[in-house]
Amino acid sequence: MRVVLPLLRTSWAWRLGAPAAAAAAAARLPRGASAGPGPRRAMAFYRTEERGQPHSPGYRLFFKNVAGHYISPFHDIPLKADSEEENGIPTKRARNDEYENLFNMIVEVPRWTNAKMEIATEEPLNPIKQDVKDGKLRYVANIFPHKGYIWNYGALPQTWEDPHRKDKSTDCCGDNDPIDVCEIGSKVLSRGDVVHVKILGILALIDQGETDWKLIAINVNDPEASKFHDIEDVKKYKPGYLEATLNWFRFYKVPEGKPENQFAFNGEFKNKAFALEVIKSTHECWKALLMEKCAGGGINCRSPSLALLPELCLLSALCTNVQVCDSPFHCSQEEARSLVELVSFSLNKGSNEEDQVWHFLGK
Repeated sequence: MRVVLPLLRTSWAWRLGAPAAAAAAAARLPRGASAGPGPRRAMAFYRTEERGQPHSPGYRLFFKNVAGHYISPFHDIPLKADSEEENGIPTKRARNDEYENLFNMIVEVPRWTNAKMEIATEEPLNPIKQDVKDGKLRYVANIFPHKGYIWNYGALPQTWEDPHRKDKSTDCCGDNDPIDVCEIGSKVLSRGDVVHVKILGILALIDQGETDWKLIAINVNDPEASKFHDIEDVKKYKPGYLEATLNWFRFYKVPEGKPENQFAFNGEFKNKAFALEVIKSTHECWKALLMEKCAGGGINCRSPSLALLPELCLLSALCTNVQVCDSPFHCSQEEARSLVELVSFSLNKGSNEEDQVWHFLGK
């Protein structure tokens, strides 16, 4: 056993089905996590492994599957929460409308926190890291009356907003990332959680000329989830939340000296049906990316054995995966483990620079 194992700090994101299995797992769950049976829970779980210190440039959060093997959260976690897979890509099968709207969400940023965490699309296995700009860790500002992110924020796996493909709805190309999700449930989730969500609607942010879709969704195990079926239900049961969301995205870069963000459709939130079509489109773009049918825009996709070829290494990093067997970027478990072991267990304490200042913006 490697001497570094005692240094691992792990957290578990459980998604269990049978009540007996949930009860057996309860003792192993982190404090505050729920082991109770929910309305829909997959018969699987994912584990996360931290390397480096939080609030430092070297921090990484890697993902493992039920067998304890390292995986890419971007590529190896299915898009659909109830999907059956063939060679790692979800296959179509008969579903009712309820299950058609059930997706896996990867939580990058818990609600009320400021650190701008994201799936590292340009690194092998795509761990979660804190974004860095001009050599500094990025934190979102607190704009009155909010503290940090006002939802649990994350992404749908196996989706990609193609930077070379112009969206017919927005007339702008994609932002080169998985599609973002704002989860509006009552529970503050944890970084690295993989939760089942149902989609309610979508907002089209235009960020520096790029389409940056923002899905509105709710955790299916939220106590109020049964009341929410479409975007109109958010207006009905959480009045003011959509308006706050629009303003948050409009102004969050202003304290950095940047202009207000713009939106397609004059900032109108589109409904569930529209959102599902956007998800379908971004999933098709992801499949083309992973099968090397389009340019990657800096995304890492290829097997580590080819990483020494300069013209391929960025695409390799974006798309490296363990479970999509037909992909040219598929790598073995041994290769995946060797990639993770390149990231050191730094014991240097990171600086917690969570912003405590409120910014008041004039009209």
